[in-house]
Amino acid sequence: MTRVFSGVKPTGHLTLGNYLGAMRRWADVDQHQADALFCIVDLHALTVDHDPARVRRLSRQAATLLLAAGLDPELCTVFVQSHVDEHARLSYVLECVATDGEMRRMIQYKEKAARERERGGSVRLSLLTYPVLMAADILAYGAEEVPVGDDQTQHVELTRDLAVRFNQRYGHTFVVPRATHPRVAARVMNLQDPTSKMGKSEDSGPGIVYLLDEPDVVRKKVMRAVTDSGQEVVYDPAAQPGVANLLEILAACTGGNPSDLSGVYESYGALKSATAEAVVEVLKPVQERHRELCADPGYVEGVLRDADRARAMARPTVDAAYRAIGLLPAAEGAAADIRVTV
Repeated sequence: MTRVFSGVKPTGHLTLGNYLGAMRRWADVDQHQADALFCIVDLHALTVDHDPARVRRLSRQAATLLLAAGLDPELCTVFVQSHVDEHARLSYVLECVATDGEMRRMIQYKEKAARERERGGSVRLSLLTYPVLMAADILAYGAEEVPVGDDQTQHVELTRDLAVRFNQRYGHTFVVPRATHPRVAARVMNLQDPTSKMGKSEDSGPGIVYLLDEPDVVRKKVMRAVTDSGQEVVYDPAAQPGVANLLEILAACTGGNPSDLSGVYESYGALKSATAEAVVEVLKPVQERHRELCADPGYVEGVLRDADRARAMARPTVDAAYRAIGLLPAAEGAAADIRVTV
């Protein structure tokens, strides 16, 4: 059975883009057809300034929404990254294989570092190296497929490069994974800026539809979406990115095709109205299940406490990587003998 791994970062409230671009496929396809692991990657949230209490709160919320979206702990493994030490263990080993140039070419690092320089500040070292931690997340489990949005493809390519390089230098240790993408809406764009991704890290904004937005809020945001000059509804992402974004969202929600749908609507208003209602309907079962899970917090906590399955999958591979790169194995069950002389 194919093994897949993917995760969400608790740096903001999950959005329609997270759901259409990844979470829905995880629930509808991946957990049924593969040995699947889905992770709240909380260590990645520490790469930027953050409020510790908010990270904990968003981690619980993300876990609850993953379950509300349809992930079933009986079918897949849902866990928190920091609960499995093998992620951090393997990350350092892979840092010893990665290069400075590779890290600095990562698009997200370049963009965030440039913004900080403009403000007269600097970014954390962990922001530079976090793609290696992401590679460790994937390689520790021998994942063959990594279902991601288009914006994460570069990171999966880095993971592949590191796996191949390690295998060539130290012996075959890692499975070389590949990225997989949903058929449509792999990258949902901001409704107010259709050239930018609908990112969850922004605290607010009329261009972002959050999974827990009330129906009237969803309708208002979609109806106020930026469109393009002209009046004809045409699917042309380059010339009409605003209209194309709405058509892709509508297609993802209804199972249609953006090009085919473009011929159905005679005005931008009609397209917006149809898209708004489609989004409300797609989010309704997720929100209903979320309310049920919030009424039973012990269930979610119980799911997250059970990280043994993930740990058991990761440890043999990480131990093998340690041996391959030249580290002495620890004695089984032996405690460290530490003497301090004053």
